[in-house]
Amino acid sequence: MVAEFVPGWRDDRLDLGRFRDLSLVPVILVLMLIGFIVSPAFLTSGNLIGVLQQSTELGLLVLATTFILISGRMDLSLESTIGVAPVLAVWLVLPADGGRFHGVGLLPGWTAIPLCLLVGAVIGAVNGFLILKLRLNGFIVTLGALTMLRGLQVALSEGQSIVDLPPSFTYLGRTSWLGPPAAVWVCGALFALGGCALAWLRHGRALYAIGGNQEAARTAGIRVDRIVWTVLIAGTVLAAFAGILCTGHYGSISATQGSGWIFQVFAATVIGGVSLNGGKGSVLGVVIIVAPVVSRFASGERRERGPRQLAAAPPRLSGAGPPAGSGRSPRRTRCSRPSAGRTRRTPGRRSRCSSAGTRRPVRRGRRGCRVRGRSPTRLP
Repeated sequence: MVAEFVPGWRDDRLDLGRFRDLSLVPVILVLMLIGFIVSPAFLTSGNLIGVLQQSTELGLLVLATTFILISGRMDLSLESTIGVAPVLAVWLVLPADGGRFHGVGLLPGWTAIPLCLLVGAVIGAVNGFLILKLRLNGFIVTLGALTMLRGLQVALSEGQSIVDLPPSFTYLGRTSWLGPPAAVWVCGALFALGGCALAWLRHGRALYAIGGNQEAARTAGIRVDRIVWTVLIAGTVLAAFAGILCTGHYGSISATQGSGWIFQVFAATVIGGVSLNGGKGSVLGVVIIVAPVVSRFASGERRERGPRQLAAAPPRLSGAGPPAGSGRSPRRTRCSRPSAGRTRRTPGRRSRCSSAGTRRPVRRGRRGCRVRGRSPTRLP
């Protein structure tokens, strides 16, 4: 039986493939519901705005990685660009004396932001030259750039946080526009522009062709090298701008700023529907939703909980012996008990120490008994 084509007939069945990019929205809603049940303050406006602000830096790196992966390339140096670009800009602006961090003072303070963006553009241009003109492997080039730029950042900052910053450098990270922080508005605008460019601009649609089949795109008349080079430069500029937002948000430039972020960036991008093989993905899908979630639970929680956990850790007793894993055996201590307890020992055999009604197995030592499973107090 052969199906006949009827003019004017169309299939009204629902195509669920169109909603593939929104497949994680129910999961996000369930997580938000669980968070509200655990803590009613989870869905308050202040907490949601805080989550958005914490995700702006990672979101810009996700946006840059989205463009680069769609074009079929990979850039690992974005992790170091977010830290080395602000450090270089501040180093060129701050004076040589008069502060904790010594710069060279070549340019006025208002040029800090343009210098930071220019440093990002130079990094992308050098990576593009090595990859596209010298035909070197992109993974090796960007991995080497990641390591070299990280070392340059630590060398310029001398392994310390830079707190003496120009006022223009911290404006976007601390200012609020119409309630939400300015960084949230800027990040949202960049995401909207990136989505529109991929959806409707000619060069944006060309990225899918280049990522899908580079030789076919070149045969079709697309200037592959020029477009890919532009995407690499735009990606590092976005990473440098993310460094500006991160610096303004925390009020300083850490010597390890951006360290380890590349794994979170790739996780958010791939979960958001962008293919590692290139030619597939979108900005307006779940990348916008996944980036805040990954940033909150992977990056933001680490910054917020780290100091608290260190402060909440109980102090170690002076007589409790060396810490675990040090390779040294604990010192013999005498077993002390409260006056209400009673100790009974049998020479040459195992004994039991009874203290305040609690019986615990112990071993008889040379000068007393040592309690198992606890750190006794050493007698003078």
